Formats: sequence, C-alpha cells, structure tokens
Amino acid sequence: MSGSRAEAEQKGGSRQRLQVNEYKENQNIADISLRPVQTTVLGKIAKVYLVPFSLSNYKTGQLKRPKSLLDKNSNNEVTCKKSKKAEVKKSCRKILTPKMEATSSKEESTLQKSSLDVHAESSKWQYKSPSDTVVLSPDTESSQEGDSDEDTTPGLDDFSELSPYERKRLKNISENANFFASLQLSESAARLREMIKKRQPPESKRKKPKKKENGTGCRRSMRLLKVDPSGVPLPAAPTQTILEVDENPLIPPGPLEMTPENRDDDNELFKGFLQTWAEMSKTRSKNTEKELSSIKSYKANLNGMVISEDTVCKVTKGSVSSMAIHPSEMRTLVAAGAKSGQVGLWDLTHQPKEDGVYLFQPHSQPVSCLYFSPASPAHLLSLSYDGTLRCGDFSRAVFEEVYRDERRSFSSFDFLTEDASTLIVGHWDGSMSLVDRRTPGTSCERLIKSSLSKIRTVHVHPVHRQYFITAGLRDVHIYDARCLNPSRNQPLISLTEHTKSIASAYFSPLTGNRVVTTCADCKLRIFDSSCMSSKIPLRTTIRHNTITGRWLTRFQAVWDPKQEDCVIVGSMAHPRRVEIFHETGKWVHSFLGGECLASVCSINAMHPTRYILAGGNSSGRVHVFMN
Repeated sequence: MSGSRAEAEQKGGSRQRLQVNEYKENQNIADISLRPVQTTVLGKIAKVYLVPFSLSNYKTGQLKRPKSLLDKNSNNEVTCKKSKKAEVKKSCRKILTPKMEATSSKEESTLQKSSLDVHAESSKWQYKSPSDTVVLSPDTESSQEGDSDEDTTPGLDDFSELSPYERKRLKNISENANFFASLQLSESAARLREMIKKRQPPESKRKKPKKKENGTGCRRSMRLLKVDPSGVPLPAAPTQTILEVDENPLIPPGPLEMTPENRDDDNELFKGFLQTWAEMSKTRSKNTEKELSSIKSYKANLNGMVISEDTVCKVTKGSVSSMAIHPSEMRTLVAAGAKSGQVGLWDLTHQPKEDGVYLFQPHSQPVSCLYFSPASPAHLLSLSYDGTLRCGDFSRAVFEEVYRDERRSFSSFDFLTEDASTLIVGHWDGSMSLVDRRTPGTSCERLIKSSLSKIRTVHVHPVHRQYFITAGLRDVHIYDARCLNPSRNQPLISLTEHTKSIASAYFSPLTGNRVVTTCADCKLRIFDSSCMSSKIPLRTTIRHNTITGRWLTRFQAVWDPKQEDCVIVGSMAHPRRVEIFHETGKWVHSFLGGECLASVCSINAMHPTRYILAGGNSSGRVHVFMN
C-alpha cells in the first residue's frame, strides 16, 4: 500500500500547484486524508512539522489509495476561494517568475518525501493532535495560492490530470485575455490622452510699434491744449471757487414784496397795473341766484367765442400747472401758476399784450392750485409743492404767508367757509390740514390723517360746506369736516369704480349734485351726489383720451361755473382743441383755434359770469377764447 501511495504522490509532484491543508479526521468515510493547516510566516525557509497519528482503530484493507493530492484538495479549493480571492490575484504575478518556479519545485519534492515517510512510519506513532502546523515561505504561499486561481502558469506540461473545473477556468481566462487584447484598450487610451491634452499655443511676444517722433499724429484741439492759434501757450486761468447752488431754493418765511421778474423799470406802470386789479375787485358783481340756461342758448353763446393772436400770450416761463380767471366783468384778468413756482398775471386790455404781463416768484416748486378769494377778489391764494400757501394782496403789493410746513408737500386746497377764513389743505402723503386765517401769525393748524395714501385734489361742496371730496390714487372719498379727528378717519362715501390713477374730482359749482372725476383709464365719470348716503351712483361714463405722457400736464375736467351740467376738458385730438361735454355724456362744443391753437391745453378755467375760457399749455402760453 505504501508503494501505491508513493506512485500517486510522484504524479502529483510533477505539477507545480500544491495546496497544504489541515489534517482532519473523518470517520464517516473509509479513507483518511491528510489536510495540514496553512500558516504564512515571513521567512525565507519553508519548514514542515508533521505529527504521526494512530491507525489502530482502522483495518489495513479499508484504506484506499487517493487518486492524487490535487483531486483531494479540489473541494477545499472551492471553499477557500472566496476568502482568499484578493490574495490570489496579487500572488499570480509572482508565480510567473523563474525563481518562484524553481523554489516551488524544490518544496514539492520535499513535501513528497515527507509524505512518504509519514505513511511508512504511521504504524509506529500514536495520534496526538487533530491539526498540524505548516510554516511556508512567502514565495511558496504565493505560488500555491496563485495556482488555485491562475492555471495559465508557464511550465504546466500535463493538463490531462486537471479537474474539469480547472480546465474550464483556464479556458475562460484565456478567452477573456484574447478578447481584451482584441479591443486594443491601451492604444485607444493613449490616443485619447493625446487628444485631451491641451495644446498651449506658443508664446509670441508682440513687439510694440515704436512711436514716430517726427510723424504726423492725430489732430488735437488747441483749446484743450491751452494754446492760441499761433502756438503760444495761454496763461493759466485763475482758480475760482465753485459754490453749489440749489436749483429750487426755498423761499424764506414771511411776506414777500411783489417784485416783477420780467420788468426792471417802469415802476409807475406797475403801480397802475396793481391799482387796476384792486379797483376791479371792488366793483365786482355780487353772486346772485342763477338759473341754468338751455343747452340751445348755451351752445349759441359758445359758438360766439373766438381766439386771435391778441388773446394768445406767453405768461410763465415754465409749464402751466394751475389757472384762475378774475371774476371782474369790466376787465379780463387771468392768473397762471407754473411748475417753476412762478405766478403770472395778464391783463388782456393792455396793448401791446406783452405790456399787460407781470411775472412773480412767490414759490420755489410747482404751483398746483390757484384761487381768487370769494370774499375779496383782490387776494390771489397760491399753493405749492414746497409746503407753502401764500396770499397775493394787490392792494398792498405783497405776498403774505398763510400756511407753511416744509416737512410736507402740499397738493391742493379749498375754502371751507364763504368768507375764506378757513381752509382745507391736502398733502401728497395722504394727510390734511385745517387752517384758520383769523389769527394772523399764529394760524390754527390741525393735522388730520385720511384713509388715502396720497391726495391729489381737494374740493368743498358749494352748498353744504361741511362736505369735501378728495381724489387719491385709485379711490375718491367724501368726508364730513365735522367728524374729523387727528387719527385716521374713515370716509363718509367712497367711489371705487376707477381702475387707474385719478387726476381730479370736483363737485358741480352751483348745487353740488354732480361729481366729475378724471381717470387715467381714458374715462370721465359723472356721479349723482344729490343725496349724501353711504353710496352715490354712477350716472355717466364718457370715453375721452386722457393719456398726456410725461411732458404734458395731466388733464383735469372742471365744471363750467355758469352751466353746472357741462364739463370742460382738454383734448389730445388733432387739430388741437378744448372740448365741452354734457353730464349725459353728449358732446356739446369744441374750441378750435387753427394756427392760434397749435398745442394741448391741459389746464382750463371758465369765467364765472362771462363767456371767457382760458387754457394753458406746457410751454407757459395762455390761450383765451372770448366773445
């Protein structure tokens, strides 16, 4: 039996791969295999320690000769494959070296001899330990582990003794290697690296062209070079201190003397001008009960109103922002407020017409509201964005200060009483002020907050003067002056039919039974305010172009003080005109002037008793239609 075992071991020794496993006793089968435990020690010499075991419990005939060590160890190879896969791949490279082949052949021969000695002396020793320890060098371990995974090691002469699994594995490895070789991945990777590699352009140092000293250069201004035409340098100009001047300096508080800006002399002529205005105020006709004329007679009177070159004159230097006509029936006196803060007075009876124009500067910012006092037409009250309200007294030739608040900007005002002693002033920030003029120097002002974020116009009811109407951004509110308090006030009536910005809102002049509003949605709306309830109905909507742009003053539709059922408004239509509409929405009349009216009259005013219409444009020119 020992001879047959030696032959089997010699056949196994002809191959390079040998696995040393743990000795393990298996009593379920007749054969007993030797499976030494593999342990790696960093050393150069491979030593094998063998411990004999007893075969006294087994009969000699029961032992069978194994086919080969490789056949016995194939099962253990599959078990240990997963745990040692990482080490096997590293050791595969070491197997291919000639040095390792020589070392592995010597170790295999040593192991074969040891195994023969073990079988020869097995009957003399008793079994002491279930496992034996095998210490191998790193080269030996690498060669053995590499053979378990890589079977393409050079020097394998006999492949017929390999198991079917090993032959199939070798075939797969060979096919995979040939497939990857056919793909030529290394060559493709090299080509890609060359393509991706950025090619830096060669640095080319551009030589700057040399300046030609004697060459002809570009022409330069001798003024900028500070050289006169003969080539002689000019002397240095003396340095001057430049003072920053405010374009719109505030007018100092207190009364201002009426000093015309467009006249330097002729004081006697100016005194005669002021005397004329004062006398016309004394001889004014008192207000009496008026009856509305029929539309037919009203149209006939409007048709008689014409314009000429003598009734067109430039009154202010800037755009006209407010207009008022003196109530005198003897003379035609027109006042215009400008965006530059100027107030211009024009007496149309003077010839030439330029001699009847006098220009004053009582404010520093736009004059948005201008009224003659109902109690004394010799007083012209003007309100400005600069936070001042002044009264021009023609009898004393002075502009008195009625109300001043530099922290707020004023937008509009109106008289709460017929004697003009109490005023309601609207601010751009949505607040209002009640001003009492009966205490000069210490005017009683009371600041009131409204429910609007901004107030454009303020107008008092002509009959029930406790009511006043305010136009805001999108809403129109009616308040009761008797119920105002310093905190935020709720309106008595709100008109919320508007969809865009509102320019103005005014009561009808005689009865106050109508309200007209001008909105940026190209509509004029007329409301029925005959009954002051929680809501007043919308009576009429008139389609009218109100888009004036940024350079023109916005349209403001106003009532004719003689015919309170008719509205006057400027127009963007060509040829330029001023139109009148009835409260029912019907067109009544258009004032056309031909060459005398070639611009848009945004602000218009009608004489309270006579058929005289004055319209101002954005260049400071006033156009007057009269019969």
